[in-house]
Amino acid sequence: MTTALQRPRNGALIAGVCAGIAQRFGWNVGLVRLLFVVSCILPGPQFLIYVALWIVMPKQ
Repeated sequence: MTTALQRPRNGALIAGVCAGIAQRFGWNVGLVRLLFVVSCILPGPQFLIYVALWIVMPKQ
């Protein structure tokens, strides 16, 4: 588990947000991506949060 929330340069599919979250908390990146896709079925601001994290999270 790393101490900082950062988007990795390697292993990113779109922006690296899910990969950065998985790396930070020591989770499986596939699970984080699956949870994000499933959450997009539910109503809410998931895409806005993803874009905001894309902007806020620094690259490694």
